[in-house]
Amino acid sequence: MNFSAEKASRKWPCDGLACGERPMVTVAAILLMLCAQTAPAAAARKSGAWSQGPWSDLFDENRPKLRRAALPASVPLPKARPADAPAAESDKSGARKQTPAETEKAPEQAAPAAPPPPSACRLALTEEIAIAPSIPDIHGPGDCGGEDPVRLEAVVLPDKHLVSVKPAAILRCPMASAIAQWIRTDMVPLVASLGSVISDLDNFDSFECRGRNRMVGGRLSEHGRANALDVRALKLANGQSISLTDRTVSRGFRESVLHSVCARFSTVLGPGSDGYHEDHIHLDLMERRNNYKICQWDVWDPLPQIAPLLPAERPDEAPPREVADKSDATKPDAAKSEAAKSDAAKSARSEPDAGDTSPPAKKRRQNRRF
Repeated sequence: MNFSAEKASRKWPCDGLACGERPMVTVAAILLMLCAQTAPAAAARKSGAWSQGPWSDLFDENRPKLRRAALPASVPLPKARPADAPAAESDKSGARKQTPAETEKAPEQAAPAAPPPPSACRLALTEEIAIAPSIPDIHGPGDCGGEDPVRLEAVVLPDKHLVSVKPAAILRCPMASAIAQWIRTDMVPLVASLGSVISDLDNFDSFECRGRNRMVGGRLSEHGRANALDVRALKLANGQSISLTDRTVSRGFRESVLHSVCARFSTVLGPGSDGYHEDHIHLDLMERRNNYKICQWDVWDPLPQIAPLLPAERPDEAPPREVADKSDATKPDAAKSEAAKSDAAKSARSEPDAGDTSPPAKKRRQNRRF
């Protein structure tokens, strides 16, 4: 069987169109119809997913649009103040009426707090022991200051005699109480042994905001905490003044004072301690670990008497100066004769005797055989 293109065209006619063109046109038309129907649904789905996503608030797509009736109207302006309205002074009078109530509340709010109750030291330091009125707490400058301070003006002895503190000392209550007990218990019997009574206590320094030994930038002294007193001397009723660092004062008296202060105070500094306390005694109640105490005070002996620079006066029993001059002139001749005699004796001892003509003995060597 012979087959060719010409015979095939004669066998399957297509009426002017290619045999494959009709089915392709039909398929294209069907696809267009399907796309036209699915496009609105996809668009609606896409817009719904976008509006429900995290960006919906950013683009405000879900916010309902206000209608014209729901839009806010223009805000009206306030009306003008009428002519018959009261003046503004009435408002001030109303304010004035409120101020008295506020002024009554202000003092109640600004009332100072009640002072704290007195300490045990303050209750114990009565007027029968010392005249020491309380003063407000000291705060500053810096770390200086102290609580429960008093102004020690005098110590009251058991016989009601007053020992004035000159000038008055600003001290903490415990320190003031220790000074009062020291005067009453230790110093009164000690001074009584001298046959007198204490009248004044020489206060060299008490409260002062400064560093130790007055060194700028140094550690704060106990004087800056109102916890120290420098004592220089004791004045007696008979007018005598006893300096605690004076070498001419009895050594036994000064040693007794040394033992009494070292037993009562935590720090005692005097002559020989550091060079800054040569003319007074430093006392304080500094708190240290394990109640450690410092007692540095050398009780010096009196200085030796220095020989006078001028010669002593000539005694009455001395011989006249002429006789003294002659005796001084004869003394050199006697000295020369004695020197000559001594030289002759030395030469006689060194010369050999004339009768001895034997030659000097010679030492023989001894041959020793070993």
